[in-house]
Amino acid sequence: MDLDVFVTAHHAEWNRLDQLLSRSRRLSGTEVDELVALYQRTATHLSLLQSTTPDPALVARLTHLVARARAVVTGTRRASWRDAARFVTAGFPAAVYLSRRWWIPTALLSIAAAAVIGWWIAVHPEVQASIGAPGDLRELTRPGGQYESYYSSHPAASFAAQVWTNNAQAAAMCLALGAFLCLPVLWILFLNMLNLGIGVGLMSAAGRLDTFLGLVLPHGLLELTAVFVAAGTGLRLGWTLIDPGPRTRRAAMAQEGRAALGMAIGLALVLFVSGLIEGFVTPSGLHTWARVTIGVAAELVFLLYVYVLGGRAARAGERGDVEPADRNSELPAAA
Repeated sequence: MDLDVFVTAHHAEWNRLDQLLSRSRRLSGTEVDELVALYQRTATHLSLLQSTTPDPALVARLTHLVARARAVVTGTRRASWRDAARFVTAGFPAAVYLSRRWWIPTALLSIAAAAVIGWWIAVHPEVQASIGAPGDLRELTRPGGQYESYYSSHPAASFAAQVWTNNAQAAAMCLALGAFLCLPVLWILFLNMLNLGIGVGLMSAAGRLDTFLGLVLPHGLLELTAVFVAAGTGLRLGWTLIDPGPRTRRAAMAQEGRAALGMAIGLALVLFVSGLIEGFVTPSGLHTWARVTIGVAAELVFLLYVYVLGGRAARAGERGDVEPADRNSELPAAA
């Protein structure tokens, strides 16, 4: 494309758009129609320049012009409590529901991996010996040992805050690192399942698997579900980079990235609940059945939230994305 010829052919349209945007008086209906048409045309010109003959000065000018026109055409709005309510009741649960084909298999495979690791450690004393010295392993698994005292080693409030922060960081890493072709997410999952499998194996070898499960299940059901959702979403984001489907790769990554950002916020709230359970319920004096019941109830509430509210919102067209008015304009790309 000859840049000089292109500028000569269209600079009058750009100047006219700038004039309409600079008007201090209210535009007439005809002028509004003209502004919208010029905005769409200029957005196309910008896309063509960016994909064929990028000129920094001209691209900067048209970018500024398109941004001004978009603000006038689409208007601006501020986030409100309505947005927060929509996110909690529709956006977040719908995003989790729509990603279930990723996080449910992720959960099943991960739990199976942890179970296999635990079984392998439990039935092979030589593997246990490679993990630690006999005295150290006895200290870990004995009644009142490190596995049990861990949950009451700090005041409940500070322990819950610490657990929430660590788990939220792990979930955010799964979401953010998914764009790197899924591999970091798989590594994070492996480390989590390895730690869980080691605990299962060592406590099972000591004949105290019931105690271990009684400590892990109250908070672990909801906590691990949140991690699996984050990992599944991260894997979907990474796969979108590999195979964007009918969308352009840029548009697909933008849409999935916005949904992943919302997912991070929602999962932080879920992990806050699991952190409260881990800080206040797990180390409490309640009977094991009562603590596990609380954990199962929290997990069921979350699954009902996802499948009832999320399923209903998804069937109504909700995708967990931001409002259309808050998205960047999708410009046509030159072939």
